[in-house]
Amino acid sequence: MFERAQIQLDRSFAVVDKQTPIAEIKSKLREYNFVVVTGGTYFIIGNYEYEIIALGAESASISDWLHKLSWLPSAPVSAGDMPYAADWRRPVLWLEGNAPVGIMTEAAWINMLKAENRQTTAYFQTLAETINDSVTAVNEEGIVVCWNTTAEETYKIKKADIIGEKISTHFRDESIVLQHILNEGYPVRGQYHRPNADTHVLINATPVILDNRIIGGIASEHDITKMIRLNEELDSASTLLVQKINPFLSFDSSSPKFQESLTIAQKMAHADIPVLITGETGSGKEMLAQAIHYGGSKATGPFVNINCSIIPPALLEIELFGIEKASFTEDKQNIITGKIEQALNGTIFIENIDKMPLFIQEKLLTYLVENSFYRVGGMEPITSPTRIIVSASSSVENLLKDGELNEKLFYKLSVIHIYIPPLRTRKEDISALVERSIDEFSAKYKKAPPSIGEEVMAFFSNYDWPGNVRELRSIVERVIVLHDTDRVGLEHLPETLIRNNTDETVMSSSSSISKMDEAQEIEEALRKTYGNKSAAANLLGISRGTLYNKLKEYGLS
Repeated sequence: MFERAQIQLDRSFAVVDKQTPIAEIKSKLREYNFVVVTGGTYFIIGNYEYEIIALGAESASISDWLHKLSWLPSAPVSAGDMPYAADWRRPVLWLEGNAPVGIMTEAAWINMLKAENRQTTAYFQTLAETINDSVTAVNEEGIVVCWNTTAEETYKIKKADIIGEKISTHFRDESIVLQHILNEGYPVRGQYHRPNADTHVLINATPVILDNRIIGGIASEHDITKMIRLNEELDSASTLLVQKINPFLSFDSSSPKFQESLTIAQKMAHADIPVLITGETGSGKEMLAQAIHYGGSKATGPFVNINCSIIPPALLEIELFGIEKASFTEDKQNIITGKIEQALNGTIFIENIDKMPLFIQEKLLTYLVENSFYRVGGMEPITSPTRIIVSASSSVENLLKDGELNEKLFYKLSVIHIYIPPLRTRKEDISALVERSIDEFSAKYKKAPPSIGEEVMAFFSNYDWPGNVRELRSIVERVIVLHDTDRVGLEHLPETLIRNNTDETVMSSSSSISKMDEAQEIEEALRKTYGNKSAAANLLGISRGTLYNKLKEYGLS
């Protein structure tokens, strides 16, 4: 796996046969470091053993004297082999073909092994530091032998404080996956894990096995704490997009295609069956799901949503079905309810079902058929009468063709299939959507609703709206929050929107926003969203990544 440390051979030696007299051996030991005696068995004599050899009669053969001394033979090793099993009580003879080429002493062998160990350790430590995830390694006693910088940052524990210590010193026994790895020997892949109250990770762990014996374990942990908190923040900040009383009146549309979709939704709102809503991103799938919920038989129950595209697969199963950890106590903290249970007697809206891994789709199908499921790690079936509404942004036909959607699940979900046409195909709805959005956000931010300039409405009518209704609402909200004006003109729209979608004539009539103005807009957005960067980016009509880059560019906190 790694380059072998350089073999240090002593090449100062003379080769003699076993009948050579001791007098000649003594002479050669003064000239060379070693004498190699051949003749079926190899014997090596070092110059540091001169006094022992000198005790024999000078005319006697070296073979007789070595036999009298019970001299131990030396192991021959062919070039390319390594003398791991050699008897290191005597130096080892290196051969190329049948010719001696050098001698390795026990000290030289130990030095080479030490060099190899240092090299392997350097590779391993560099690999551990190169990985962005936390890396922990323990020996068979659970003592930490590796703890990388990312682990320091994740757990706020310095290397000096944990290396050489048992990992159980810093974590509860039941939360240590590596301890289970040492005990059971089974690897773990992509498992959700919560090592302490403040940290959520996805863990990969594997036992280190040598000669069929577990000698340690290595784990890499991907910190998903921020993602969990963002998901919780999104859940807590879930916006009610329709009015609870007569929710279908929340839709302004004169499009025949959209009216057809609304009619289907209204007819089946009181039917307790699954619903599949398809349409492009931002077309209003969640809004329609809310209307079905609040306009139907589940209106008095909770409305819970989960987005499969933003939750890691290993966590998604837990988020949906919950988790039940084995415990010797009655500690209720070992049970975490999933979204299906949280939506008991209500509705769960599963966004982007096509992003759900197939094994979870299979589990969801089982729930739809049997009306019960098992929590992750649980042994008892859970019954939860919850209505299921799912959405997909891609073509269902393509999803089935590409194997990204379970065919049986699709047929179970698509008893009622509602398609929402994109905004660019129903331009007649734009004016009403703009007016409703202005009234809504003006009331929300306690401002007088401004009028819309003709040039703005013309721009909106000619724009293709790749982000559909969501994009339109975001732009209107941005204008309301950032500008105190009684009339909205092109100069109030995001610069990038104008620059990318208007001709030179329109551009010349609108003012370009300077960097200073842009920085002021960003500061104002952060102030009005109380520092919430996700909300600020939404108001500004830009992505969070773009916002972070601009904060860095302008030196804003």
